[in-house]
Amino acid sequence: MKRFKGFVIKEFYHIFRDKRTLVILFGMPVVQILLFGFAVTNEISNVDIAVLDHSKDTETNKITSNIEASKYFKVTDFLENENQIESIFKKGKVKAVLVFEKDFDKNLIAENASNIQIITDATEPNMASSVNNYLISILQQYQTELNTTRKLPFQIVPQTRMYYNPELKSVFMFVPGIMTVILMLVSAIMTSISITREKELGTMEILLVSPLKPFQVIIGKVFPYVFLAIINAIIILLLGFFVFGMPIEGSYFLLALESILFIFSALALGILISTISKTQQTAMMASLMGLMLPNILLSGFIFPISSMPWPLQVISNIIPAKWFIILIKGILLKGVGLGALWKETLVLVAMIVLFIGVSVKKYKTRLE
Repeated sequence: MKRFKGFVIKEFYHIFRDKRTLVILFGMPVVQILLFGFAVTNEISNVDIAVLDHSKDTETNKITSNIEASKYFKVTDFLENENQIESIFKKGKVKAVLVFEKDFDKNLIAENASNIQIITDATEPNMASSVNNYLISILQQYQTELNTTRKLPFQIVPQTRMYYNPELKSVFMFVPGIMTVILMLVSAIMTSISITREKELGTMEILLVSPLKPFQVIIGKVFPYVFLAIINAIIILLLGFFVFGMPIEGSYFLLALESILFIFSALALGILISTISKTQQTAMMASLMGLMLPNILLSGFIFPISSMPWPLQVISNIIPAKWFIILIKGILLKGVGLGALWKETLVLVAMIVLFIGVSVKKYKTRLE
């Protein structure tokens, strides 16, 4: 019994001396519960909307003020005509436009009814439904307050319209999201074990004595996986188009360019992980745990980023998947060009340069 007790105590010592084990045992549960607790939500908060007010009377101003006073919406733009609606949606920031009919106040008094049109960007079906329901709820509450002292009640009639995805097909959200996650995980995992495999197999010496420079070794490691990732992207797009009816409204060339750009960023991130990992197991763990959850939860794939706490919103900016989802949805569903997507494109380019630069610096020119 004493031997067994001593053996158990020895195992505890081994566990507590290994910092990586302690991080996995105690760090990962904390990180996961915080991520799921704050990121996994169907609630909305501070969603940007625009207003097109054809009436500009007392009642429309009150309704706009009530909406803006809620914690759910933020009125960022006031439009002058219908032609501005699609252009503001293509910018990607505004998620809904509230359109008041002409003579809103007069119609409410004369006919006891007025119309409001709610136009929503439905490239994210779940968010579009939530935005629509929240706006209708605020309008109904305002209508109830108006009718508290009236025998013949006023009626505010909301009319809904969904842009880019009128049937609210969830596949329009899942195809771009799944494509992003698969490309990121497959590319990063394959490359993350590339250099660590060389270390474990003992073939690193061959690379170290070769005339290749560090950046050549890293690019050589990345290059073969580019073609494999491109094949994956083509398969996903073909299945989405022919099986699920996913539209491709924008330029095929721009779609290919942005996909390759994202693949390079994923591969570069995988190489970075491999250069700082000593074993394949460590590289695999870093790829799976460090990339899977953030790419699913913090990329805007399923849950709206605008509804998350500001620290998570800031963290989401360093996740390449967030920017690619914006790019691919803009090209596939909205048909926008590089003029509207230049910022996201530059972010991916900057990330590639950063990851490759750090990888070259971390690359060891001699065995430790």
